[in-house]
Amino acid sequence: QVCAQLCRRPCYCPWVPPRCPRGSPLVLDGCGCCKICARRLGESCDFLHVCDQSQGLVCDYSSAPAGTGGTCNFEDDEEGCEVNGRLYRDGEIFQPSCKIQCRCSDGGFNCIPLCQEDVRLPTPDCPYPRRVEIPGKCCPEWICEVQNQQLLRDARTVSPLPGHPCQEWATEWSACSATCGLGFATRVSNQNRSCRLETQRRLCLLSPCPAPAAPFAAVSEG
Repeated sequence: QVCAQLCRRPCYCPWVPPRCPRGSPLVLDGCGCCKICARRLGESCDFLHVCDQSQGLVCDYSSAPAGTGGTCNFEDDEEGCEVNGRLYRDGEIFQPSCKIQCRCSDGGFNCIPLCQEDVRLPTPDCPYPRRVEIPGKCCPEWICEVQNQQLLRDARTVSPLPGHPCQEWATEWSACSATCGLGFATRVSNQNRSCRLETQRRLCLLSPCPAPAAPFAAVSEG
């Protein structure tokens, strides 16, 4: 009935087709007669002025008063995915936060981390690594700290007051980093000119490493 009321036969179209803005292709109107510029996302539409179907747009009348035109919007299908109250199209890539990037796929979504997920193992010069959030940066970073924070509190209690001499304080030296040959041991101490806590290192030698076996030498008989 709508087609019979709005569409005239035969078709009467302008000789020169309209010049469309970028991103709006020429398509047949709702009557299938004349070429018009397809309506884009968010633009008004009706039976005659159709939306760009190549972009997956349909004329949405859900929020329009009865008897008026609609608005070009994406077709509401089950292949989209909703995250935090926002609907994404199938195949669309988005970032819920600066730490992850996701892709909408078949009604769900797959995400990959944007921050490195590396693991830092303890080393003699950093025996207790810890990952912390840095103000102004998205991804956490590794820092080194003393395992027992009580040691630091104890050290602060022996820090000198202005005009008073420094009271020396230090932890025990750690185990040597090498079982043979030269290595190094670490400790936390305030035994320096500024009387401030710092990590100190020293060389250590538990035992010399065994000499490599001499290569087999062939002996010729005379």
